[in-house]
Amino acid sequence: MQRRARQRATDLGISLAEYLRRLVERDLGKAPVPADPHSVFDLGSSGGSNIAENKDSMLAEAFAGIRNSAREQ
Repeated sequence: MQRRARQRATDLGISLAEYLRRLVERDLGKAPVPADPHSVFDLGSSGGSNIAENKDSMLAEAFAGIRNSAREQ
């Protein structure tokens, strides 16, 4: 059984320990961690931009940049 487990881990490209952790996690059922909205906010400075007010022009500028870089390639 150990040889088969080691071979399965090798086939998956992971260590035997990681393979066993995944099996135990799946068997025991990990309780879902509730998302914390604070992890998304206050990540950095906006530099004074007002996304709510300027989102249309900001998106247009981003898409124009994508198009221009695609043309250059």
